[in-house]
Amino acid sequence: MNNVNLMGRLVRDIELKYTNSQTPVAVANFTLAVNRRFKRDGEPDADFFDCVAFGRTAETMGKFLSKGRQIALTGRLQARTWEDKEGKKRKVVEVIVESFDFCGKREDADGQQQTQQDSAETTGGFYPISDDDDDDLPF
Repeated sequence: MNNVNLMGRLVRDIELKYTNSQTPVAVANFTLAVNRRFKRDGEPDADFFDCVAFGRTAETMGKFLSKGRQIALTGRLQARTWEDKEGKKRKVVEVIVESFDFCGKREDADGQQQTQQDSAETTGGFYPISDDDDDDLPF
């Protein structure tokens, strides 16, 4: 079984490219910083994972995500090897993104917080009910 679930923040803006084929395919490359649950003195606070997404997923990520945005993703690990310009064999292990979800708060274009969604997040997902609404309650 090869299944990876990660939640973290984008280290930099997503690099979106297209393949040079008759039917170009979008390819998004990015690095995800995932905080470690337990931290020891002298050890890093986070792990950094190189990720790749393809197709519509890549286009959506490139359009709506930027540096610092928190996401949760599901994917799989893939190892690949290649030779560099000096003829040395190189190997990298990447997370191939199959799906992702937006997490955390997002600033809109004016720099103001989304009002209704954000107030629900800060109150634990509950919306305040005024005392005047008692007549509408079913009990």
